[in-house]
Amino acid sequence: MVTSVKLDFAADGENGSITYIAKVNPCHGREAFEYVTHNVFLKEAEFYLKLQPQLNAVLEETGMEPLALPRCFYGRVEKKNELLFLEDLRPRGFKMFDRRKGLDVAHVSLVLKELARLHAASLLLEKKEPEYFKGTYLNRGWAHMFEGALDLSFVLGQHIDSAITMLNKIGGYESAVTWAGSLKPKLQDLFERQMEPSKYHVLCHGDAWNNNLLFSYGEDGSPEAVMFVDLQMCRRVSFANDLNYLLYTSLTGDVRKPNLDALLETYRVRFNAVMEAGGAEGEGRLSEAEVLQEFRSKNVIGAIFTMMIICVILLEPQDVEELSDHKDKDIDELFMELRKKALDMIDTNPLMRPRFLAVFDEFIETGLIPA
Repeated sequence: MVTSVKLDFAADGENGSITYIAKVNPCHGREAFEYVTHNVFLKEAEFYLKLQPQLNAVLEETGMEPLALPRCFYGRVEKKNELLFLEDLRPRGFKMFDRRKGLDVAHVSLVLKELARLHAASLLLEKKEPEYFKGTYLNRGWAHMFEGALDLSFVLGQHIDSAITMLNKIGGYESAVTWAGSLKPKLQDLFERQMEPSKYHVLCHGDAWNNNLLFSYGEDGSPEAVMFVDLQMCRRVSFANDLNYLLYTSLTGDVRKPNLDALLETYRVRFNAVMEAGGAEGEGRLSEAEVLQEFRSKNVIGAIFTMMIICVILLEPQDVEELSDHKDKDIDELFMELRKKALDMIDTNPLMRPRFLAVFDEFIETGLIPA
């Protein structure tokens, strides 16, 4: 649960007020959810209270600005009493972009530059303190966060089933239906393999989509800065995980496809600039070919998470609120409600069909999905 807290105070003879953002365990009473909730609080508290100051320190040593993240003033991780107090970014002019529209090039370029700074800063910290990340929650990914509580393969499999049902309703995507169905038995292994160390491993945001990005704007309405929020799924995996998650969940096909090469280059240039400023040798920098190859090798991540959240992205706000009130519903009932809404949206929401199909069209064209 995310809420705000307004504090009126007196200091040095002056009266004032300040607001904070508070993230609180809603304690819905389901043991499986409590397990997952506790894990994500442990991870997010570790990021804000321990890692963020270290990442900012290595950036500041090179003369660069701190990462675009809210300050965290307090964290408590006692089970069923979890709490984080964070900076309220609204007084600084930051606000959410309409997730249903999809980010344009100006917005997504800001995000890619800041992801590059986050990723590169984690490598500079590792270079400075090689043992820093060992034994931290930051080495726990999707495959581990639900361990012993929820079956990740089942949860993601339900979303894939919903996507298959939608494709069958639309028609003409038999190869995509077959490919999506073939993913289901491989899901656990696929996510476990994402955690295997490689030369491309960095600290990723892990949940970089529209709803976890805030923007500030100039007088002409153009975006000037971005802030990342909701770091509860951050983890050490390939940088391409964040790129795929962002570009396939938060852009429409008519923005992503013609600008893809330029967007990947925006990321690469900023990443290399940070590495160079931090004194990294040549092997720490990325070539154009490496970025594209690694991005394509993780396209399946973009596909899975698009299938997972496409309906939520395009739902009207009141429908999202209705689905979130799940205290008395079991997980099967929730999936059936979401699937029904997704099927209805194919015919009733003009944004759904083109946004959903653009992902499959691109992956058929690139060969990820056999034609």
